[in-house]
Amino acid sequence: MHTFCDRAPCSTFVFTYVSQDNTAGRGRRAVDPVIIVGAGPVGLTLALALARQEVPCVVLDEGPGKDEPRAARTVVLREDTAALIERLTGVPLDEVGAQWAGWRSVRRKQVMREVFFDGTEPIPLHITQHVLTGLLRSALAGERLVKIAVDSRLDGIEQEPSGVTAHTRGPKGTWWRGSYLVGCDGPRSTVRKLQDIRFPGRTAVERHAVAALRTELPWHNEALLHRMPPWRMSGPSAGEITARPLPDGVWRLDWLLPPGKDLVTPELLLTRIRETLAGWSGGATPPYELLDTGVHTVHHRLARRWRAERVFLAGDAAHLLGALGTHGLDEGLRDADNLAWKLALAWHHGPHEALLDSYQAERRAVVAARLRAADQALPLLRGGGGLRSYVPGSSRGHDTLLTDGHLGQGQLGAPGAYAESPLAPGPLEGEVPVDTPPGSPVADVRVTAEDGTFVRLSDRLGRGALLVVLIAPGTGVWERKHWARAGIMPRLAAAVTALPHPAELLVAESYPGAAAHTVLLVRPDGHLVSAFGGVRPEELYAAAEATLGGPAKAQAGAGAAAGSP
Repeated sequence: MHTFCDRAPCSTFVFTYVSQDNTAGRGRRAVDPVIIVGAGPVGLTLALALARQEVPCVVLDEGPGKDEPRAARTVVLREDTAALIERLTGVPLDEVGAQWAGWRSVRRKQVMREVFFDGTEPIPLHITQHVLTGLLRSALAGERLVKIAVDSRLDGIEQEPSGVTAHTRGPKGTWWRGSYLVGCDGPRSTVRKLQDIRFPGRTAVERHAVAALRTELPWHNEALLHRMPPWRMSGPSAGEITARPLPDGVWRLDWLLPPGKDLVTPELLLTRIRETLAGWSGGATPPYELLDTGVHTVHHRLARRWRAERVFLAGDAAHLLGALGTHGLDEGLRDADNLAWKLALAWHHGPHEALLDSYQAERRAVVAARLRAADQALPLLRGGGGLRSYVPGSSRGHDTLLTDGHLGQGQLGAPGAYAESPLAPGPLEGEVPVDTPPGSPVADVRVTAEDGTFVRLSDRLGRGALLVVLIAPGTGVWERKHWARAGIMPRLAAAVTALPHPAELLVAESYPGAAAHTVLLVRPDGHLVSAFGGVRPEELYAAAEATLGGPAKAQAGAGAAAGSP
């Protein structure tokens, strides 16, 4: 159960959760919630992900609890982050967002590259941010373990070995007590500033004039990147336009602006819209309804630290990126997915310092690599010349790089792997290669769950449990009761039961690059730990132990160090 109490004399608000802790033999205990600062998509996603793992949260929202509709403020989600949101909210995102039918790169009048999405590869999903945030808020509305405190602006943090306390200002200055605190409070993060964490990087690496409008374009539901359009453009322009479809005939158009601080006036933007629509439509400007406009400035920054004892950073508070089609929110949602299962394990079972430290080691390395790739490509794409030293093929090389960023491919766009993670178990006897390298996201294959139902592997993620997947061709045509006690299944089931952390045993007909009787160990956030040829209980145990940050004895020693990165 959970309780709320207000200590009026000292204006302290305490939200405690009473849980059953049988593993430690301590009976029932009161544990402070996780405090999440910021009620944007990353903060709300983290709150939902923690609640799904029975961890109570307080979300400090400095606003009134709702978001202003802005049609020009949109996000593109890759398949894995879209699946995360669908899993948490229960809403299919293609019902409220737009999955692109294809992608087209055009230079002057020549089509340089076309991609058509037929379901065999990940499809980007385009959605307005206020709709996404609304879905998350609706899912949280009935969540008993999450309290959202509106009009709560953070202005102080105090840490001690057993917890953290946050102060919010307002008519009733309030102290909030928590076990951990996560700053999801955006580029100007108060949490980051209070922890004196540097945020170096580059300002205004790209600027875009943005418009959201309802109109009919010559292509249907296909995103477009048009470089060096053949018509004359009024005002400052760097010669690049992106068009991305949204539901209900709405499009977001972005015009890349040249370096500098040239003012984009409403009159200039309207002229730019008419010129662009006329150019795409063969001369005459088609009817359109202008819904929203803005100027989007891309910064590249990376926080020096993502953890300060019991305080963490996530999303734009930890990193800013977005040039060349990459999207910062996508990485922020991966931050939340990575951190949630680690915080949940520490909250339920006590300090796991090496596991908590791995959040910074894994996520910061992935974002840093993406920032380096974008910063290396920018001078080649925007400055002209020198491209052959990077990608053969002149202008086609430009389009390859840009398409990678927009479609979530290559170094600029693909989900990062944790190949160098401190949680990697190292070489183990009996490991076999599959098409997914260790540390990379697993393929979303169909599996048979323990209750005999057929589900997608992604449906079993985010519950805090490890996943053990047996590749057993032929099992999909038989009821589970006919093979659950046959062959190697009893021995594998016993090995899974003996693991140092709860795990779910799943069976798949096939997996890319895996032979029959291959056993996969998958983290709660969907990254592959190891693949083994057959049932190997000792190696499976060692891999699971490493995934949790090391043996319990080592964890106790790390915990004494207070967890500073």
